[in-house]
Amino acid sequence: MISSRFFRNIQLGIKTLLLHKMRSILTMLGMVFGVGAVIAMLAVGEGASKEAIDQISRLGSQNIIINSQEPIEQATSGSNRIRMNIYGLLYDDMARIESSFSTVVRTVPAKLIRGEGRIGSRTAELRLVGTTPDWFELVSRELLAGRVILQRDMEQSANVVVLTEHGARKLLAGRTAVGSQVRINKGFYKVIGIIKSESTQSGSMQTPDQQIDAYIPLKVAKERFGDITVTRGNGSNSREMIELHQLIVQVDDIANVEATAAGIERVLSMYHPKGDYRTSVPLALLRQAEATQRTFNIVLGSIAGISLLIGGIGIMNIMLASVTERTREIGIRRAIGARRNQIIGQFLIETVVLSVTGGFIGIGIGLLIPWLITIVADMPTVVTMWSVLLSVAISIGIGVIFGMYPAMRAANLDPIVALRHE
Repeated sequence: MISSRFFRNIQLGIKTLLLHKMRSILTMLGMVFGVGAVIAMLAVGEGASKEAIDQISRLGSQNIIINSQEPIEQATSGSNRIRMNIYGLLYDDMARIESSFSTVVRTVPAKLIRGEGRIGSRTAELRLVGTTPDWFELVSRELLAGRVILQRDMEQSANVVVLTEHGARKLLAGRTAVGSQVRINKGFYKVIGIIKSESTQSGSMQTPDQQIDAYIPLKVAKERFGDITVTRGNGSNSREMIELHQLIVQVDDIANVEATAAGIERVLSMYHPKGDYRTSVPLALLRQAEATQRTFNIVLGSIAGISLLIGGIGIMNIMLASVTERTREIGIRRAIGARRNQIIGQFLIETVVLSVTGGFIGIGIGLLIPWLITIVADMPTVVTMWSVLLSVAISIGIGVIFGMYPAMRAANLDPIVALRHE
């Protein structure tokens, strides 16, 4: 009986709202745009954050990345004389790390040599990366064709190379990629595979690879270019001598990453007082990105919540006007026996119907906008279930909260005064 009365009240509320269609539609617009804004803004924020988090995660949450970098005093010192800057990581550093920390599973070195790749008349600037097969296990990169460097390539000093998709497109357009011979600097290398790469460097995050990379066995790099790489510096009057450009350290457990990174910093600072290295911990960056995501979502949600607040105020304003218009009707209902809680229930049902209807329309708009943003602007967006449920809950809550005052005002009208109202 209670349920049937409840549904009759809903039908009556809908019928009452349909008597003033335009006013009801305009009243719902605040909820429509508010809910749509909440879902759309959170979807944009979630998509941007997820892309950053995914990128950091692909660096390996159990990895520590150490890069050689020119000391500040060497980079800023001015001189017209030709000078040799000697700095960076050493093979001895790799040995110290492996022997000093039981939590270290393995270390992967990398030597970087700038060069030009050529196939026929096609050329492209490349960065030769001499490394070991472990590099492709520690840094997750999608293999598009062929294979990566194997241990037998190291043992045989095979002149093979793995290109990135960017380099392959520059050099091998219209050719069969895997199996081609590429001339890089003065050496010829057989292309054995193509991988995707990351090229973003933002803030404290630095990926270990670039789009112009070409990977060769470390042993081949040492045989062709020596244990110490000599390259031209930023200025024409300087040259750089670097033994190792990069070390990737894998830790046995994610719980030991930050403590191991701090220990490695202490060890390296003893042998590198000039600070000619830079340490990056993807796990710390991942936690920072997650914290930033939470803050970003709160800010965006708060901004969008203002629209919902305005929509709620609009509903309350219209319902107050409705109470004034229906004063005589309220008086008649009270005179024939309607109780105050029934009057409150009727007005609350009307406000909830308005807010929930607007909320569901807003959900449709909120789902459409992120889809359009992804298609038109090629930006990643992620609509989460919790944002949709939150929007529905807020729309119902606003209907109850902002409808309570008009409902109470209607219920508290004096029946005699209400009957005399014109």
